[in-house]
Amino acid sequence: MSDLKNVQPLADFDWDEFEHGTQANVSKQDLEKAYDETLNKIQEHQVVEGTVIALDKKEVVVNIGYKSDGIIPASEFRYNPDLKVGDKVEVFVENQEDKKGQLMLSHRKARLNKSWDEVNAALENEDIVQGYIKCRTKGGMIVDVFGIEAFLPGSQIDVHPIRDYDVFVGKTMEFKVVKINQEFRNVVVSHKALIEAELEAQKKEIISHLEKGQVLEGTVKNITSYGVFVDLGGVDGLIHITDLSWGRVSDPHEVVALDQKINVVILDFDEGKKRIALGLKQLTPHPWDALSPDLKVGDHVKGKVVVIADYGAFVEIQPGVEGLIHVSEMSWSQHLRSAQDFLHVGDEVEAVILTLDRDERKMSLGIKQLKEDPWEAIEVKYPVGSKHTAKVRNFTNFGIFVELEEGVDGLIHISDLSWTKKVKHPSEFTNVGDEIEVVVLDIDKENRRLSLGHKQLEDNPWDTYETLYTPGSVHVGKITQLMDKGAVITLNEGGEGFATPKHLVKEDGSQAQLGEELPFKVIEFVKDTKRIILSHSRTFEEGKDDVVATKPTRKHNAHKGDAAAQINNVTAGTSLGDLDVLADLKAKMEKGE
Repeated sequence: MSDLKNVQPLADFDWDEFEHGTQANVSKQDLEKAYDETLNKIQEHQVVEGTVIALDKKEVVVNIGYKSDGIIPASEFRYNPDLKVGDKVEVFVENQEDKKGQLMLSHRKARLNKSWDEVNAALENEDIVQGYIKCRTKGGMIVDVFGIEAFLPGSQIDVHPIRDYDVFVGKTMEFKVVKINQEFRNVVVSHKALIEAELEAQKKEIISHLEKGQVLEGTVKNITSYGVFVDLGGVDGLIHITDLSWGRVSDPHEVVALDQKINVVILDFDEGKKRIALGLKQLTPHPWDALSPDLKVGDHVKGKVVVIADYGAFVEIQPGVEGLIHVSEMSWSQHLRSAQDFLHVGDEVEAVILTLDRDERKMSLGIKQLKEDPWEAIEVKYPVGSKHTAKVRNFTNFGIFVELEEGVDGLIHISDLSWTKKVKHPSEFTNVGDEIEVVVLDIDKENRRLSLGHKQLEDNPWDTYETLYTPGSVHVGKITQLMDKGAVITLNEGGEGFATPKHLVKEDGSQAQLGEELPFKVIEFVKDTKRIILSHSRTFEEGKDDVVATKPTRKHNAHKGDAAAQINNVTAGTSLGDLDVLADLKAKMEKGE
């Protein structure tokens, strides 16, 4: 190789002389070296600047001053749809020559090498960047920014809700970098952020000119369960569901549709928080103003049940005009129940106007008034002494509440259930829901109360027992209940008596047992307290007078003196004691007199 100083510049080289051999002292190597020196010195895996010399839909040819040009796929430049011949672009030298001797360049890798610096600078300086929307993904779009795949959330595409994301695929748009995760190299961009700054200025301008009561045209932007958002031309307002219609609205879709243009009235606004409350129903007259002036308390009206609550039902008698039927006005019954037991949403009902306040726009209704009050003629339908069939409603410790018909209730006191059986609790006698025969004993019309009886359906057996179970008489009975204090004996003729343990001793000295049937002597009978005291021992004991316990009078006590009166008092108050001992004590004191 000769010295480079002896090599002519390629531009000054005489090709004719070289071709005919007249160019002296020039070798092939010298020529190659001279040619190489006219080329740029490049190294693999470095970024250089090149010039676009040709392009089509598939490829872009870039000259970097090397002996061959590089061909790059056009897809690497899709972020820049305005690319043209002569533009300067940065490329990454992957290989100086491939197997075909072709220079291998990449624009994408060149961008990636400095993309993170550019992205971070864009975030820090709040610069606007261009990006190509590659495809749709869950929750948003994938955008090519500086060769990096960034995420564009669906909520950040536009200030308006986007219903079709696919229309944005393949578009090049301007974005703002809003977030970078350096660890995972994730980038989030927003197109909405660019619009918001401009809209913010528009909002201030629009809100500064708003006035309460002002009517504006807007476009339905979004519909929710609680209301409708309306675009007023750069600023949004909310029509609450209660301000859509004078009538009740369960779903705003019943009144408006998306993208519908509607007139709204400004109800209120907060300039600081940029909140605007709008109304739609306020553009029409209030339905109460159109209510017939002839309508008055006592009139019958028809309507539809629109709302049900436990305490009552709201009935719409015309659009926007409702009345409340309280549950107490649904039935004459004294038993308050839930309104759902009587009415359901959608029911067509007839009602009577109970109160009407046009100023407050309130109305109360009743449906029980459509039927006659059963208590108006209670003495005619349920006179004292009449017999009826009633339904057991509920129990208390002191009796049973029954219903003769809807709105007519009565009480059977526990003492009026049976002449003979001692009922400790009404549940021993009957069950809730059962039917029971009753007799009307008393009527309290003012307080809407009936006193009823069940035992009065039969004659009082104690009238018969009074003549049958005279003290000293003997009757056969069966021991049906045995206790520490004595035994309950069921007498063959009917009724029950009681005997203390002393009076249950048999002639052989043994004690009477449960289920035994024995003769018993009546030693006490008290009709008022329904008490019969019996003794088996007295039926075989001899030489002892029968003792009859009766309640002494004051006159009798005075005549006998204090001691005798005390004996009689003790005797009269004793129903379960040892009457033989008292009889002996009385005989001794009389001898002492």
